[in-house]
Amino acid sequence: MPKSTSYEAKLPDEQGYIAYTAEEDAVWKDLFDAQRGAVEAHMAKPYLQGLKALDMPQDRVPQCPDISASLMRETGWRVAPVPALIGFKTFFTMLADRTFPAASFIRSRKDFDYIEEPDIFHEIFGHTPLLTDKRFAAFSHAIGRAGLKVEKQDYAWLIRLYWFTIEFGLTREEGQLKALGSGLASSKTELPHAVISGDPVIRPFDVIDILRTPYRIDIHQPVYFVIDELNDLFEAADRDLLADIQTARALGLFEPLYEIEKKAS
Repeated sequence: MPKSTSYEAKLPDEQGYIAYTAEEDAVWKDLFDAQRGAVEAHMAKPYLQGLKALDMPQDRVPQCPDISASLMRETGWRVAPVPALIGFKTFFTMLADRTFPAASFIRSRKDFDYIEEPDIFHEIFGHTPLLTDKRFAAFSHAIGRAGLKVEKQDYAWLIRLYWFTIEFGLTREEGQLKALGSGLASSKTELPHAVISGDPVIRPFDVIDILRTPYRIDIHQPVYFVIDELNDLFEAADRDLLADIQTARALGLFEPLYEIEKKAS
């Protein structure tokens, strides 16, 4: 995740509501309108069913208490506003408590097409639909519980499993590639890149392979993992993920399929 941001968190009132400006509501509306057709064409049924179930507002930024009320009815989850960036420990702790951390700010017009750090459009439009599904909610909870048990040096290994499933996972429906990942649902350019461009490498879902696959947050992914049977993902929630991390560590990382940025000495 990015280490810094120019955005500031917006603070909720005592009831948990945030006073967004008319311009911020307009940005939400335009983002929603811009992404609607792509998600209907390329997102998988669990995401689309969740989006319909939440019935979130299209013309203004949704409020966490309202989304939480819907999620609580469906799966017992809730959404809580957080600062623009949080650490892995906080992230895993919140998932373990069935709470999804949502950055409270929305991107500016200058970052309309791409923003490196997650904003509330990514968090609410991208993530919360899958959390209406008991199976995806259970998998997210399992990632959080595992995160509370691993050592700090293993955070980067565990987060890869989340990255290549909940954030950027693919599946197949009637023989066609469809996107599951929240990072794809909220991205104007990466969603078609992942499912129809033919450019990325497509690999079958395998927990150990995923744990060994490096990624960058600031590019379209060069590789995606396809979960042909969604039960394979949900069964992963019952695996000994700590043992899986140790296995992946022993085998080592795969060579990245992207150019490694050179850091200044």
